[in-house]
Amino acid sequence: MATYKKRGYKPNNKEEQQAAVEDHSTTAEVFNSLDEGASKTEAWVARNQKYIFIIIGVAAAAILGYLAYEEFIQEPKEAEAANEMFMAQQYFDTALQASGAQSDSLFNLALTGGEGKYGFQDIIENYGATNAGNLALYYAGMAYLNTNQYQQAIESLDDFESDDQILAPLAKGAIGDAFLQLDQPEEALSYYEEAAKMRDNNFTTPKFLMKAAVTAIKLGDGATAEKYLNKIQNEYPDSVEANRVKVYLGQAQTMQQ
Repeated sequence: MATYKKRGYKPNNKEEQQAAVEDHSTTAEVFNSLDEGASKTEAWVARNQKYIFIIIGVAAAAILGYLAYEEFIQEPKEAEAANEMFMAQQYFDTALQASGAQSDSLFNLALTGGEGKYGFQDIIENYGATNAGNLALYYAGMAYLNTNQYQQAIESLDDFESDDQILAPLAKGAIGDAFLQLDQPEEALSYYEEAAKMRDNNFTTPKFLMKAAVTAIKLGDGATAEKYLNKIQNEYPDSVEANRVKVYLGQAQTMQQ
């Protein structure tokens, strides 16, 4: 059983005196070891002080350089790119409201520029590392798709990156549209399926489930089509696509008989 020794306690016999001496000696050794370790550390620091300062200096310079780049280079470039892209966006939005030759003309102006202003192609080339440059890839891809330039649409949309709930699946699904127009329904189906899985919402998910179902019917795969159509009906009953399920569901089931 352990005993507690009060402050000022003095050993009464030789055994206790010996134990006290040993305790004192052990404590002294511990402190001596700590002193020696500290001395060795100080000596190492002294010998390598120059290199330590160099490492610290390089790290500090990297951090300051990054912050300076963000504040004085990247942020102004982002603002400049967004400003330069404004007219191209106007052409694109107007093209969506137009039709026929007028629509094609406006989409081409959005791509190549007009009135001395940049088009999406220029934004991609000159501001590719900015958010605006990335968004220009989406706009350009959609403009190419609407002007029947399907291979260019695929390339632009494939380079576009986004975590957005709507834009990310729309871009992926638009690649499917381009492949479908190129008469490559197998590739189109895989992109529609991927687009449907990317985000779960009442707009893009049923939209691309329906496109996947219709494409599966085109490929003669009634089972896959039925699976996607039932998913729309059961999980997205309030979607626009749900109103079209019965039309295609009959076809999908007939194909399996």
